[in-house]
Amino acid sequence: MKYLRRGIWFIAGRLLVICLVLGLMIAVFYYAMNLTNIQIILKDGMAGRAKYIMGMTVDRNDLTRHFQSSWLDSDEEILRAAQGTSPYADYNIRGIDHRLEMGYFWVWPWENTVRLEISERIPRIDGRVRGLKADEVIARDGAEAVYPPAWPDATYRVLLVRENGQWKIKSLALQRPAE
Repeated sequence: MKYLRRGIWFIAGRLLVICLVLGLMIAVFYYAMNLTNIQIILKDGMAGRAKYIMGMTVDRNDLTRHFQSSWLDSDEEILRAAQGTSPYADYNIRGIDHRLEMGYFWVWPWENTVRLEISERIPRIDGRVRGLKADEVIARDGAEAVYPPAWPDATYRVLLVRENGQWKIKSLALQRPAE
């Protein structure tokens, strides 16, 4: 009887350790999966937003893969771009160097919301004023207006939500403008 009890406790102890290790592996897997998905959504979404505002893409529906439609309807910069009043409306932008830095965040496998801070910079914008508008823009803003205006570096507070298994940006609040 003594050996049976020891045998059972030995097996139970090993099973507990195995279950703990498997649970830890599953939690790490889901954390890594969520982390990667959130990083991709943020990088692609913010780059897509910048490209839309600069007129590089014209289909606003592409942004709904990364942003909630309700937030897109309230974003002032996107609305200005749709109305043609963006500071980049007179420019032909060919490319951008988009940089995004994310702060630390933790998301449990069962959570459906994440809040974090991101810093967005676009240090280089490749483009020139459109041919027909060149004389008008240069007369209005000076010789340096041949090139597009600099993108304002900023830090945002982002709220992401998981909808139907897919992360989307629900809100984007400006924390600190360019320093």
